[in-house]
Amino acid sequence: MAKRGKKYRALVASYDAETSYGVDEAVNILKKSQLKFDQTVELHFNLGVDPKHSDQMVRGTVALPHGTGRKIRILAFCKENAVQAALDAGADFAGGADLVEKISGGWLDFDAVVATPDMMAVLGKVAKVLGPRGLMPSPKAGSVTPNLPQVIKELKAGKIQYRVDKGANVHAPAGKLSFTTEKLRENILAVIESVKKNKPQTSKGVYIKSLTLAATMTPSVRLDMALTR
Repeated sequence: MAKRGKKYRALVASYDAETSYGVDEAVNILKKSQLKFDQTVELHFNLGVDPKHSDQMVRGTVALPHGTGRKIRILAFCKENAVQAALDAGADFAGGADLVEKISGGWLDFDAVVATPDMMAVLGKVAKVLGPRGLMPSPKAGSVTPNLPQVIKELKAGKIQYRVDKGANVHAPAGKLSFTTEKLRENILAVIESVKKNKPQTSKGVYIKSLTLAATMTPSVRLDMALTR
């Protein structure tokens, strides 16, 4: 643990935490972190919205040009006659009321949830479990659809979902630290553009108040919004 702490402190000392950097500069700072596992790179937005108001919710999906670099476990809620098609498309789990019962019992071994519209009433029973974790399917996010196979394939290929939390923050993966700087830049800019496009019309003043980039075991690096266009 002391060794990891030493590396962390060395990385902190290698840049100015109060300075905002361009995307390439920020990525290259994070790449100085050398650990035995491939760290996930994430974007952290603080937005000028009030999530308490439904008309200021920010959520959406974006297809990362180079994928996430990780395998995600997808849970599909559908009628019995659509279960096999969902599994064939790449879903790791598919079913209905039986899976709702598993979730009610504490099961959460999945990373994304999709559902057909006719399953939303069943899913309502675990909305309080899935919602706070950002896993509740939504038509706006594209995770409630009659065409589950297509959405499942898109998610497996690197399409991500994001949602603003109670603190007006959005956290979104942008790939792995082993990706080239160019691939990470393209993924990062795709996420930023998507969040910008999802600005609520009722949001006034500064929309993206702060934006930082970090990997799993690194400090955050501030991004200069003027250099992310």
